[in-house]
Amino acid sequence: MILPIVAYGNPILRKVAADIDAGYPGLQELIASMWETMYASNGVGLAAPQINKSIRLFVVDSQQIIENLEEEDKDLYPGDEGIKQVFINAYVDETEGELWSYNEGCLSIPKIREDIRRNETVTITYQDEHFQQHTKTFSGITARVILHEYDHIEGKLFIDYLPPLKKKLIKGKLNDISTGKIKVDYKMSFN
Repeated sequence: MILPIVAYGNPILRKVAADIDAGYPGLQELIASMWETMYASNGVGLAAPQINKSIRLFVVDSQQIIENLEEEDKDLYPGDEGIKQVFINAYVDETEGELWSYNEGCLSIPKIREDIRRNETVTITYQDEHFQQHTKTFSGITARVILHEYDHIEGKLFIDYLPPLKKKLIKGKLNDISTGKIKVDYKMSFN
């Protein structure tokens, strides 16, 4: 089922999400709906707070980014083949490598894209949809998507990384989003 995406301004996007266990009601259906919602919205990741659930759950499909790279860009992310994965109760252990800039966007903050600097690699401990524990290191665009979605379960947004002047410049657009004065081609929920 395609769920509405929570728009910027909703307080759930600023809450630190709670851990869940295997008994969380309707979890498999929720995960299936998150994948469906993410693809219907042309996203590459989606976190539970974005669908109005304050739980530590997010999905990432960076394979589609890697597969859709132009031929001349294929070597931009060496060793990064992309992933299609569910992350439950995730916690970042470490970020490493150079900070690099990439033009990020967010389904909860439509029509705003900004260059955001993040580390090249992330080591993260999480459980998969079967509650098997993993600790893995990811790099390149996959690390970036994971860090972006991880921020959502920590109550952070990509715009938090912007310098004050840049934040001031987009304030009007953010107000339009939070008050529903924006049109998108996917379902949104405004405050």
